[in-house]
Amino acid sequence: MHDLIPLRRRLGWWAHALLSMARRGQRFSPDPHDQANYARLWQLGLAMRAEADQAPVEVTEEVYREALGLVGPIPVADAAVFNSEGQILLIQRADDGLWAMPGGALDVGETAAEGACREAWEETGLRVRATALIGVYDSRFCGTRSSWHLYQFVFLCEPVEGELTPSHETPDVRWFDPDALPPLSPGHPRRVADAIAFYRRERPQVYFDQ
Repeated sequence: MHDLIPLRRRLGWWAHALLSMARRGQRFSPDPHDQANYARLWQLGLAMRAEADQAPVEVTEEVYREALGLVGPIPVADAAVFNSEGQILLIQRADDGLWAMPGGALDVGETAAEGACREAWEETGLRVRATALIGVYDSRFCGTRSSWHLYQFVFLCEPVEGELTPSHETPDVRWFDPDALPPLSPGHPRRVADAIAFYRRERPQVYFDQ
């Protein structure tokens, strides 16, 4: 499918991904060596974007500095992973000690489903496959404890391979019986309940806030 998309447009998408990674790294990494690499990545992204736009690098940099400063809802995605026994996969969050579906912010250059699967792998050690969209939630209305306005995608997923492995963000990872859940992090009681109902075919329609 991507072969049918003009190369210059694809080049622009790749540049956008590089620029996003560079900005995120510059914001969050305290390592001076990393900062130098992210600065170089920023320059490479600008050169690629300028080539895609057929514009001077100086003009491209001015446009992107303004565009990347825009504030809007942040897209995030959760993976509702169920095993063959009907158990749901949950991670213990490092920040509040409560439990949640694996998930997080989406990266430029990936679909929402790809982001949910990536987050599941990063936080649990399992490779998973998204099989259905359960719902799209507005963080203001589902109990999420965040000062940011989030659009939260929840995907039904199935495990493919790997072993449960905690990460620096997730001190514990376990399968739970849907009728014996641990204390859930704010916002997850609603989304986990909907995921279980969707998995059990008690609520087959995709949910979205109106």
